[in-house]
Amino acid sequence: MTPEPQLNPSREGSEPVNDLPIPPARLAGWLCGLLQAGDSFYPTGSYAHSFGLEGLVQAGVIRDRETLRAFVLQSALPTLRQVELPLAAHAWRAFATPDWTAIGELCLLSSALKTAREARTASENIGRQRAELTAALHASPLAHEFLRRASEHDWPTGAAIAAALEGRVLGAPLTAVLAGITYANLAALISAAMKILRLGQNASQSLLTEALGAASEIIAAAEATPLDEIGWFNPWLDIAAARHETADSRMFIS
Repeated sequence: MTPEPQLNPSREGSEPVNDLPIPPARLAGWLCGLLQAGDSFYPTGSYAHSFGLEGLVQAGVIRDRETLRAFVLQSALPTLRQVELPLAAHAWRAFATPDWTAIGELCLLSSALKTAREARTASENIGRQRAELTAALHASPLAHEFLRRASEHDWPTGAAIAAALEGRVLGAPLTAVLAGITYANLAALISAAMKILRLGQNASQSLLTEALGAASEIIAAAEATPLDEIGWFNPWLDIAAARHETADSRMFIS
């Protein structure tokens, strides 16, 4: 009898083979890890950010569910497809070796693509906390080495890069890592909207469900996006984020 192929998703730097059956116990390991990392209970500080949403509400651009829906579909999803998910995909692949030169370049690119200072700071704070949690909770040599090199070379630790690192440490396949990022980003955004707008839970969940309906398409596109095609420009969001930094009052840090 031919022995069943053995996967080791807990081994850092290993690449899970997506076309082979994964034993349920091993699947549960990285799946539970991704669920933990995407939960609001996970202390990355993302709950304190609206990711530019509060600035758009203050500017009167987002006023209700319909204008929020337009923002999610026309801005949040394209940003995931063209920026956060491709960055994470390239980083996930680079962590396999690991290719530290590529990882450093991706850290710098992740920061450079966020033109508003609040957006850069938010991503880097969340990313650094996530990388530190990965190192501490999983006793991960890969995460410790990343943090050492990031400190030594002054790499900004963007949220997408840290999510890719955590996915590698957990042994999760790329598509699952990108799905976790997609859910966490959309859920955090709509959760923030509930605190700013007159938006009920049912309306929020219906919007989240609609947005998640595009997940398969944007994840597939992100996995195939070349490095030189990463990027998305949304000036009205950048302007709103910059204005939010000096607002007289605000509920969120960004």
